[in-house]
Amino acid sequence: MVVFVTGARGFLGQRLVRALVAAGHRVVCAVRDAPGRAVHVEGPVSHVLADFARDQTPEAWLPHLAGVDAVVNAAGLFRQTRTARFADVHVRGPCALFTACAKAGVARVVQISALGADEAARSAYHLSKKEADDFLLRLPLASAAVAQPSLVYGPGGTSARFFTRLASLPLVPLPAGGGQPVQPIHVDDAIAALVRLVEDPRVTGRVPLVGPRPVTVREWLAALRAGLRLGPARFVPVPAPLMGAAAHLVGRWPGSLLDPDTWRMLQRGNTAPAQATSALLGRPPRPVEDFIAPEEAPATRREAQLATGLALLRGSVAAVWIWTGIVSLGLYPASLSFELLARAGVPQAWRPAMLYGAAGLDLALGLATLMPWRPRWLWLAQAALILFYTAVISVRLPEYWLHPYGPVLKNLPILAALALLHALDEAPER
Repeated sequence: MVVFVTGARGFLGQRLVRALVAAGHRVVCAVRDAPGRAVHVEGPVSHVLADFARDQTPEAWLPHLAGVDAVVNAAGLFRQTRTARFADVHVRGPCALFTACAKAGVARVVQISALGADEAARSAYHLSKKEADDFLLRLPLASAAVAQPSLVYGPGGTSARFFTRLASLPLVPLPAGGGQPVQPIHVDDAIAALVRLVEDPRVTGRVPLVGPRPVTVREWLAALRAGLRLGPARFVPVPAPLMGAAAHLVGRWPGSLLDPDTWRMLQRGNTAPAQATSALLGRPPRPVEDFIAPEEAPATRREAQLATGLALLRGSVAAVWIWTGIVSLGLYPASLSFELLARAGVPQAWRPAMLYGAAGLDLALGLATLMPWRPRWLWLAQAALILFYTAVISVRLPEYWLHPYGPVLKNLPILAALALLHALDEAPER
């Protein structure tokens, strides 16, 4: 078959393209700016330029569907941004594509939605997915199916990274006691089921893709920790009111996985019967206890611990800059700061601008360190400023090298931390 895939660069999309090619199909990938966003797969794969945020009429999609046997929509957002909205990526763009499929006579359409996009949906994410699902299933198509995966675990997955890092902590926080039911599915099973779903037009309607049985969040984290070979978990329950407050607070930060919608979705639970998944696979799906293979445990454990360590390092570096700026702006007597600047050789007329300008720069660097879209040169800029301060102190205030608290010597571990962050820290892709 010729299969047209949107969202081909995503967590599921890339794997699905490879699996379809391996199954003998030719794949046309819809990408936003080829060749920069091309999916690099050996085999019969081509690319077309298409964008749900721009292409919101059937006429925009019809030219891409000539000779296409099946269409899979794997595009999706977990959180909205100013430039990527649920209304565009989940509703308007897909509905235009589905209408074009009906007009072009495409034999098979598969929409990758989400478990929970149903009549009980309350989150903007689930509601937008459900709107497109309902639209697709009402169209006069030869065959259409809506795949509804639960939490999908696999390398590179957002939720997989989050839960694996959580499970690797010395003290594992449990939201509201961790009794919420979930039914994670391994990405390999999800992809195998999706390939079968594309190939079998007899399977129509909503099809849940889930693991073999429901587990609680506590059991899920314990299984991941056991898979990481880290020993029994020490759980710390986090009360529901505190989780709700944290979701509102942290949810305001760009790139955060936790927000009021995700907290509500977790509280609701995420389960379904596994029969449809087993039928597509021809066997039961993999249980959570087997998600991390023994040979994968060391690398997965190191990755999770390194990610946690880098996050702590970023937070501590940010705290140093932010607290230094706050102290300089008013907590420390300005007269004493001006005295230090005088001893450093700063002319009197420049001292207020130097003090408050440096404090503002410290605050800006601290806040930039916490931003999800931080540039890599940020670490070099911080290191350069610390080296400048160290050089000035060494020349003008050399006695601080002999201070018993070591205020200048402590710059060395901070510089080492900045070197590590520059080498290893990766901001999320926009």
